[in-house]
Amino acid sequence: MGAALRGLRRLAEQTPPSRERFADLLRGLSILAVVLGHWLVTVVGYDRHRELVGRSALPDLAWAHPLTWVFQVLPVFYFVGGYANAVSLSRHRGRGGHTTEWLLNRSGRLIRPTTALVLVMAGGALAAHLTGADPARVRLVVWFASIPLWFLVVYLIVIVLTPPMYALHRRYGLRVPLVLVCLVAAGDVARLLGAESWGVGNYLFGWLAVHQMGFAWRDGLLPARPRAAVPMLLGGISALLLLTLAGPYPISMINVPGERLHNMSPPSLALLAVAASQFGAILLLRDRAERWLRGPRPWMTVVAVNAVILTIFLWHVTAAILVTFLLNLAGALPTPAAGSAGWLAWRIPLLILCVCGLLPLVAIFGPIEVRSARRPATRRPWIPAGPARAANHPAARLVLALAGFAGVVSALLGNSLLPSTSPTVFGLPTAALIAYLAGAAVLRFLRSTPPADVPHR
Repeated sequence: MGAALRGLRRLAEQTPPSRERFADLLRGLSILAVVLGHWLVTVVGYDRHRELVGRSALPDLAWAHPLTWVFQVLPVFYFVGGYANAVSLSRHRGRGGHTTEWLLNRSGRLIRPTTALVLVMAGGALAAHLTGADPARVRLVVWFASIPLWFLVVYLIVIVLTPPMYALHRRYGLRVPLVLVCLVAAGDVARLLGAESWGVGNYLFGWLAVHQMGFAWRDGLLPARPRAAVPMLLGGISALLLLTLAGPYPISMINVPGERLHNMSPPSLALLAVAASQFGAILLLRDRAERWLRGPRPWMTVVAVNAVILTIFLWHVTAAILVTFLLNLAGALPTPAAGSAGWLAWRIPLLILCVCGLLPLVAIFGPIEVRSARRPATRRPWIPAGPARAANHPAARLVLALAGFAGVVSALLGNSLLPSTSPTVFGLPTAALIAYLAGAAVLRFLRSTPPADVPHR
C-alpha cells in the first residue's frame, strides 16, 4: 500500500503544468456517475419460479426522469475523450509518430483490461456449463456482466475515426459537428416515422458530434469565458425544454422500456441539447476547477481514480451480481417494490455493499490497466524475425490494425445483439469470442513489433 501511494504521489508530482487537469476530473466523474446510476436504478427480485430477475426501475420512477438531465453524463465522457484524443494525437504526430502507432497505443489501453473481463466471463461460463448449470441462466448472468461492453463498441470506432475526423476539424472547425447534428436530426425524423433502421447511424453521428466538440475545446474554439459558455448553457436548456415538453422526445435521457423514442440508444437531438448545456457548465467551471486541482490532495485523488477508471467501469456490474448472489445465497436479499420507501432506503446499504464487492475486483484487475497505460511498445523476443519484418511495412501495419479493431468491435457488437437468454457454451457467442480473441491477438502482435524509428508514446 505504501509503495502504491508513493507511486501515485510521484505520478501526480510529475504532471506537466500544461495538462488540463479538469479534463481528467471530468473523465473520472462521468464514469463514476454511470457506475452509481447502474447500481441505483436497478430492481432485483424474483419471478414466479423464484429465479432472480433484474430490470430498470425508471418505468416506476417518473419523478426521477428530469434528474437524468443532470446524471446522464456520457456526453461529458465523449467530450473529454475528444479533448484527450486531440492532445494525444497532436503530440504523437509532433514527435514524428505514425497514425497507426497511435491507434495501437490507444488499443492497448482499452483492450488489455477488456480482455481480462472477456476471459473471466468465458471461463466462468464454461465451468458452469461443465457442472450442469442451465445454459440460458448462465447466458443471462454473462449478459448482465457484459453490459459495460456495449459502450466500447462505439468508442473504439470513434477512436479509429479520430485521425480523419480531427483532420476535418482542422479544416472545417465547428461546421463538422453541425453537419453531424443535422444527420442526428434526420435519423430522429426517420425513427419518429417508424423507420427505426434509418436511425441506427445516430449511434455514430451523435457521439462523433460530441467528440468533435472536444476537439474544439482543445483548439480554443470553446473558450472558458461567460460569453461562450452562457449561450451554450442556456441554449441547451431551452432546446431541451422545447424538445421534451412541446416536442416528441421523452423526458428521460436514459432509456426507459416502453418509450416510443429513446434518447440515449441511439443519441437523439434531446440528448445533444443536454450535451450542449453540459458543455456550457464545463466551460463556466473550468478556471475555478483548475485552481482547485492544483492542490496536491485533490489532484492525487483524481490520478488514483483515473489510473483504474476503466477497470471500475468494466467490473462494476459483476460486483453487483456477486453481491446479489451472496445475499440470495444467505436468504437476505431485500426485494421491496421499486419506488417504495423500503426500496429507496435500501439504496444506501446497496451502494456500500457494491463498493465492497468492487474493491477486490479493482485490486485484482486494476494492475492490468495501470500497466497498459505505462507500458511502451517494445519488441518481444518471442516474435520471429520474419513476421516482425513483415509487420514493419506501414501499409501492412495499418491494414492489420484496422482488422484487429474490426474483430474486437464486431465481437462486442455480436454479444450485445445476442438475446440475453440464448444458450451458449461460453456465455458469449462462440463466433464473437473467437473474433474478439483474434482481433486482440493481432493488435497485441503489432504492439509487440514496433518499428524501431517510430515513437510509441
